Amino acid sequence: MPKMKTGSSAKKRFRLTGTGKIKRKHAFKSHILTKKTTKQKRNLTKSGLVSKADEKSIKLQLGI
Repeated sequence: MPKMKTGSSAKKRFRLTGTGKIKRKHAFKSHILTKKTTKQKRNLTKSGLVSKADEKSIKLQLGI
């Protein structure tokens, strides 16, 4: 049996918290920021959690 490989894109984008949830960054904060409000940009800076529906597939990609 070959070794299981971690998805390279997943390991760059997601991190596991102490309680086992998966942390992620918000999208839409890299460019075209002039039309976005200050409040919107500030809220995109904060990290979020992955939804329950996506957790299983991301854990598979991370090899957890």
